[in-house]
Amino acid sequence: MKKSDATRLLGGTTAAAAQAMGITPQAYYQWPDELPPRLQDRVVAAIARKLLPGALLGDPLPTSKEAA
Repeated sequence: MKKSDATRLLGGTTAAAAQAMGITPQAYYQWPDELPPRLQDRVVAAIARKLLPGALLGDPLPTSKEAA
């Protein structure tokens, strides 16, 4: 996976991608253009956190009081 593809998938900008990854934009700039498997895995995990319902990720389900 190329860093440009990861950037697009994580929000389209370096700042958005870094935020999705939980790192600073400066750290994201240091990533290589061709991502090694460990960074590819981190990108996929960030996409999963963004797209999957919280209940699948271990977040507690809202109570009926919180849902109202």
